[in-house]
Amino acid sequence: MSCWQVDLYRRPLRTPSGLDLWELVICDPDENFYYTAFCPEPLVSSSWLATEFKSCGQPLPQRVQVFRPQSLGLVEVACQELNLPLEATRRTPALKHYLRQRAQEYQSLKTYTGEAYDPLAIEQPPPLPLPEDIWGDSWQFAAITPPDLEQLMQYPLRILAFDMAMLPASLGLAPETLLPGIILYGGRKSLKLARWFQEQVPYRLEFVSGQPCGVVLHSGLRDRWVFLTFENAEMAQAGELFRDRLRSTQGLHFFLIQPTPNDTTYTALWLLQPLE
Repeated sequence: MSCWQVDLYRRPLRTPSGLDLWELVICDPDENFYYTAFCPEPLVSSSWLATEFKSCGQPLPQRVQVFRPQSLGLVEVACQELNLPLEATRRTPALKHYLRQRAQEYQSLKTYTGEAYDPLAIEQPPPLPLPEDIWGDSWQFAAITPPDLEQLMQYPLRILAFDMAMLPASLGLAPETLLPGIILYGGRKSLKLARWFQEQVPYRLEFVSGQPCGVVLHSGLRDRWVFLTFENAEMAQAGELFRDRLRSTQGLHFFLIQPTPNDTTYTALWLLQPLE
């Protein structure tokens, strides 16, 4: 399936008359195709974007991916005009790699403003508490090996979400590697919980040490949820171990929802791996 990764946002550049410049960047996931175009901010519109899509010299894709929340609205309207499916996702590695390269080039342009600029910076709102009806019965830090994961993925899960690039074999992880994760036991509400988390599009689980310690779920394009908080010293050590194990898995971890610890069925499984 052909895919474009697209970004459209203000750059640290201005026209000679002082108008902020926006830049459109399009690339494919394999980094074989790149297209860029500048537009003064007052002229940026979904119609301009749709025109650029049609004139970039490539056949229209079967899917468009966007990681920047500020780009989403305009790209969504342009995609609707062209009947292109749109996916909002943080997993756009080719595009982010190219944006980092582009940011180095701006300083040599006459239109450069000199302001500090991070091409991937996304302003994040404060983390929100999970809705009360989304709390599970219990939870635990856990770790499984790649063979265990492969066996788990053979179960008839109601929700199974991952990219092929996340599989341990794709990352070259050894069979004895311990993949860290969190298991949420949802009891009779397991399917309800799984569907809610699916709607949020989980991206990563982050252990945060402190008083209290906690786990933050990053989801969607920039959302954060206070997944867990605790003051138990033993659990804090388990959280530190969870974080330490991420170093040997290239950030790969999992989130599993299961009815009970003794249950032989599983409800949902996400493989997670932050790319930044």
